[in-house]
Amino acid sequence: LFFYFFTRFMDSLSPNIFTHNMAETIALYQVLGFKVTMSVPESGDDLVWAMMVNGSVTFMFQTYESLADDLPEISRNNGGSLLLYIDVKNIREFFESIKDKVKVLKGLDKTFYGATEFSILDNNNYVLTFAEHE
Repeated sequence: LFFYFFTRFMDSLSPNIFTHNMAETIALYQVLGFKVTMSVPESGDDLVWAMMVNGSVTFMFQTYESLADDLPEISRNNGGSLLLYIDVKNIREFFESIKDKVKVLKGLDKTFYGATEFSILDNNNYVLTFAEHE
């Protein structure tokens, strides 16, 4: 029943990740191949929100301060019990191109379920695991 409603009404998921340092976050995700597609304000150095896209993967990033009054319930701690799992193509080439520019938590590894994966830590203490199911 849950699956029926999920597939009937929902098309995609775009996490909105909170950050204390928007410029640093954008720079890191650009290393991963993401491009800013929208931002608030539309330009300048004092962005409070940005949408970044790479292929069919979309992330939104927002400063804690921009929602402090509207949603004070949002935790002000970075990271947490969240791992973002991202399917990629050409994982070995991708890993080689970024491994010296990011904090690698776990290098390339073949899993028991047949995926090749690696994990990094972003500047907001979120774990990103990239996987290719070969």
